[in-house]
Amino acid sequence: MKGRFDLGKEAEQIADIERELRFLSGIIKQKGREILNNYPITTPQFIALQFLLEQGDLTLGELSKKINLAFSTTTDLVDRMEKNDIVERVKDTKDRRVVRIHLLEKGRKIIQEVIEKRQKYLGEVLSNVKEEDMEQLSRLLHLLHQEMRYQTENVKL
Repeated sequence: MKGRFDLGKEAEQIADIERELRFLSGIIKQKGREILNNYPITTPQFIALQFLLEQGDLTLGELSKKINLAFSTTTDLVDRMEKNDIVERVKDTKDRRVVRIHLLEKGRKIIQEVIEKRQKYLGEVLSNVKEEDMEQLSRLLHLLHQEMRYQTENVKL
C-alpha cells in the first residue's frame, strides 16, 4: 500500500507526464500542419488516409467512427478526397449494397510522403539522443499506447 507521500509524488509525476504529452502533441500538430501545407489535403483527410493505408478499405461508417467525425462530415470529407482522385468509392465484392472507401495511388503517395517528412523531422529532433534512451523511449511509448488502448476497449469512464 502506498503512503501519503507516494501518492503525492505519483500525482506530480502524472501531472508532469500529462503536461509533457500535451506540449508534444501541440508541437507535433503544428509541424504536421506545416508539412500538410505542401499537399492538397487537410488534417482530417490526413487522419482518414492513415487509417485507409493501415487498415485497408473501410465503409463510411467505419471510417467515421475511427476518425471521430459525424457521418455527414465524413461523407463531405470523402467527397472532397474523391474529387481530388485520392480515394474512390467501390462496391464490396461480397455485398454490393456495401460501399467501401479505397485509397488510390495518388492518395497512397501523398500519405507516404507526409509520413516520411514527419519521420525525418522526428529523426532530426532525436539526432542527439543516445541509442539506449531511444530504445527506452520507444518501449515506454509502446507501453503507454498499449495501456491506453486497453483502457479504451475495456473501461468506460
